[in-house]
Amino acid sequence: MTNSPNPEATSGGGARQLLGMKGASGTSNIWKIRLQLMKPVTWIPLIWGVLCGAAASGNFHWTFSEVGASIACMLMSGPLLAGYTQTINDYYDREIDAINEPYRPIPSGAIPLGQVKLQIIVLLLAGLAVAWGLDRWAGHERPVLLLLALFGSLVSYIYSAPPLKLKQNGWLGNYALGASYIALPWWAGQALFGQLTWTTALLTLAYSLAGLGIAVVNDFKSVEGDRALGLQSLPVVFGVRRASWISAAMIDGFQLMMVAVLIAIGQHFAAVLLVLLIVPQITFQDIWLLRDPVAFDVKYQASAQPFLVLGMLVTAIAFGHSQLTALTPSALPL
Repeated sequence: MTNSPNPEATSGGGARQLLGMKGASGTSNIWKIRLQLMKPVTWIPLIWGVLCGAAASGNFHWTFSEVGASIACMLMSGPLLAGYTQTINDYYDREIDAINEPYRPIPSGAIPLGQVKLQIIVLLLAGLAVAWGLDRWAGHERPVLLLLALFGSLVSYIYSAPPLKLKQNGWLGNYALGASYIALPWWAGQALFGQLTWTTALLTLAYSLAGLGIAVVNDFKSVEGDRALGLQSLPVVFGVRRASWISAAMIDGFQLMMVAVLIAIGQHFAAVLLVLLIVPQITFQDIWLLRDPVAFDVKYQASAQPFLVLGMLVTAIAFGHSQLTALTPSALPL
């Protein structure tokens, strides 16, 4: 396939391409191409999730050893396993990308499929190796981090690959994506430094429903290709306008549910802070998301998501100062 021109290549496209964002220019540098496949912009939520998990553990200390372990956990969750996830997604989405983003590395022919497969294997094995090393560092009797990494890698595979290809189902696929970006790195950070309990595990799975709403935002740019190939994303099923309202409702509703949880566990100051962080998200939804989510999806995410991730950290710190992370019989058997 020949290289397709990118309509946004003249407006700072090089940096956008390296970050893995839509509307980016091409490059012939093989290492830049590999980085494009890994989509560094998607690493940020997972790195942040590890930070939230460490905070929620209530047992993180600013020592050289623990800071180093947290950085290694971020490396595992972000560049390695999120990079694996994005590369395998691009591999199986090459037909859709040929419609939606023909300038991406695979549909443009910038990298052979054999090299893509090799990158997938290397990133996966490196991520699993770091997880195993972190379990050794933490002295886990069971390889908690390795099991979480294996589970997350499996979810990533069945999300993108046939025959299951969860992304074909707008609800199930987007929830799997939301949980992978919120719950899994949170669990990894919390299990690394403390005890992961059933209560916090279930609450982070509920929080991941807000991540489902964020995942819907990512679907708007692909609606034409999804419709052409029969993928049942929410914008395809419900239409762009209704899907934007569903997205906003999921993002706001489940954060407000966390407000109720914080009040219930006596963390009233954190509950107030979380409400104050939800308000600007609603404002940006009115300005960008609900008006034209196809045209303004990137502007909305750049404006609103910082408040969402700050809210996650506020919630995590509150959990770490509550009884939710206490070492009780309700701890997960990991």
